Amino acid sequence: MAEKIGKKIASGKKKSKSTLVIVESPAKAKTIEKYLGTGYTVKASMGHLIDLPKSRMAIDIDHNFEPEYITVRGRAKLLKELQRDAKKATQVLLASDNDREGEAIAWHLRNAFADKTEAPVHRIVFNEITPVAIKAAVKAPGDIDEHKVNAQKARRVLDRLVGYNLSPLLWKKVKNGLSAGRVQSVALRLICEREHEVENFIPEEYWSLDADFIKGKSNFTAQLVQYKGTKPELKSEEEVTRIIDLIKNSDCIVSNIKYTDKTIRPKAPFTTSKMQQMSANRLGYTSRKTMQIAQQLYEGVNIGSNRVGLITYMRTDSVRISQTAIDDVRDWLTKNYPDDLPEKPIQYAVGKGAQDAHEGIRPTYVQYTPDSVREYLTRDQFRLYSIIWERFVSSQMNNAKSRTTSVEITAGDALFRVSSSKIVDKGFYHVIKTLTSKDEKKTLLPSLKEGEKLELQKFYPEQHFTQGPARYTDASIVRTLEEKGIGRPSTYAPIISVLLDRYYVTRSNKQLVPTQLGRMINDILVASFPNVISEDFTAKIENELDQVEQNNLVWNTMISDFYGPFKERVDEMMEKQECVKGFLDEPTDILCEKCGKPMVKKLGRFGFFLACSGFPECHNTRSIPLAKCPMPGCNGEIVMRKTKGRGKEFYGCTNYPKCNFITHFKPTDQYCPKCGWFLVEKFDKKNGTYKSCINPDCDFLHSADESVEFEKDQTIPENDEKETE
Repeated sequence: MAEKIGKKIASGKKKSKSTLVIVESPAKAKTIEKYLGTGYTVKASMGHLIDLPKSRMAIDIDHNFEPEYITVRGRAKLLKELQRDAKKATQVLLASDNDREGEAIAWHLRNAFADKTEAPVHRIVFNEITPVAIKAAVKAPGDIDEHKVNAQKARRVLDRLVGYNLSPLLWKKVKNGLSAGRVQSVALRLICEREHEVENFIPEEYWSLDADFIKGKSNFTAQLVQYKGTKPELKSEEEVTRIIDLIKNSDCIVSNIKYTDKTIRPKAPFTTSKMQQMSANRLGYTSRKTMQIAQQLYEGVNIGSNRVGLITYMRTDSVRISQTAIDDVRDWLTKNYPDDLPEKPIQYAVGKGAQDAHEGIRPTYVQYTPDSVREYLTRDQFRLYSIIWERFVSSQMNNAKSRTTSVEITAGDALFRVSSSKIVDKGFYHVIKTLTSKDEKKTLLPSLKEGEKLELQKFYPEQHFTQGPARYTDASIVRTLEEKGIGRPSTYAPIISVLLDRYYVTRSNKQLVPTQLGRMINDILVASFPNVISEDFTAKIENELDQVEQNNLVWNTMISDFYGPFKERVDEMMEKQECVKGFLDEPTDILCEKCGKPMVKKLGRFGFFLACSGFPECHNTRSIPLAKCPMPGCNGEIVMRKTKGRGKEFYGCTNYPKCNFITHFKPTDQYCPKCGWFLVEKFDKKNGTYKSCINPDCDFLHSADESVEFEKDQTIPENDEKETE
């Protein structure tokens, strides 16, 4: 009899109940189901299924700020499917991400299943998607952390109260459809304040002096570092020329040779912010792109016939590493770099304020070296995985050592210096492909002795201008947010994305630049709510949310303390704040080609555009002309366009496709004094921001302040790209 039943089950005619595991994404579900095998069904919730409605505040202010949750629009079908699956299951394991949002997702699902199934509902968490971690989590199910849920609820309610009070103020005073957020507004303030510093910076001229020295057949370049015993402050070419005239006939003697040894320690495994910073600096990825790729690596990729989660959870502010991972990497190093393995594992201090819920970001299996999995990864996945793997493995290796040779040459009252560094013990650099320039600076120096005479071959005076504060990039704004305690690992990328999506900020040469709309909103919010739109307040809120999670603070008490004074101020500003709506529309002398009425320059969600003044009878809109098309015989104008798909900005002629002129450099309102073509704005590390002629046959190139000319070292790409709006 038992044999017959077994055959029925095996043939699929009658299936036994299984354990239902619910994760957040389909990719993760696919990986975990493969690890667990028969007896388990793994489904994805696709994020939040139950949340606050988008159309109204849905916070009961009179009853302890209780939120009113609803099924997210478009998610009812999926929720019902999961409820049916839960009803059929022997048990339900909620395996959403191990953070506040994940805990809230699990909490909502448990409540939604309460009267739909008799199966027990438990919570499981894990830091990595590996067979060992998943099976261990399944064997040790626990309960939902109500305090973590309350912290998420407090954050959600607070953000809703702030957004749903500030946004109507902006609608009334600035423009319909605008929005403001608690954390994003502080980030916008930082970006606007930095832009103010950039614009108000006045460059100052200064000069440097290098000289070529010869010994035998070898020559090298040294820099003037002292004159008459002090550091020279050379403000003009005349001052440099005077020094050259005084020392050009002097004997050049090697006066000092100094050797300095330096120990270079490996860095801790990545936290989310450090990963985003490294990815931006080394790979050029935005924070959003970095997190998208990391999510893919975490959830699993196909390595041959196996599906493998390659990295641990990518939202963390901790550098803690599990003992299992330490044993794994030390075993790998024993086999591959035994001479660079420390006697004991290296421990890294967890930063102040870190939640420490997750390990640092690391590869799940050290034996999956970047090169061994390269063929299975996309280019972007490989590059990000490589820096994660290198950072973790190197963190458990010996220090590297460098030696710097510093040579000083005396020429009359002048002292020149040249330094050369080289790595003498690679240590952890054995697994890092790119050495940083500050760790190794190779300048070929001949064999020198103190007291020997050198021949001075040539002087190189060079003009410079002091560089002002740099605009924020993805890397630097994330670093600043982290340092100031604003936001959490899960919010850094969304903060930047929201500002870009709302057109409060744009990217220019990878720098974050506030738009006119962003500045206007920032001015109003900072003037009206200086205590709320501040880094101190935002950091204080993050700390209080941590206190709620640790059950040291009641969530709605925290909200109540904030809301009363805040609402009074909102009501006051609704009455007192000056309306600036009329200032956003600017009449032009451009006529509508459809009805003949004048066009009006308006500020929309994605920047300025032209709209017919005959609206609503005429709906005609156009891009704003930025410059006359420079192509011979063309009477078109250059306007901003966006590529299909990715929406990347470029600038093309209104006569396309008849005229296929395009450029990826932003046109300015100035024209070249040599050839008459328009100038574009460019940026590089050497010259900073400067303007250059768009004509590929013209050599006009000058700095942003129009005071210095440089040699042109960059040509305009061929106009063979034919992308349209």
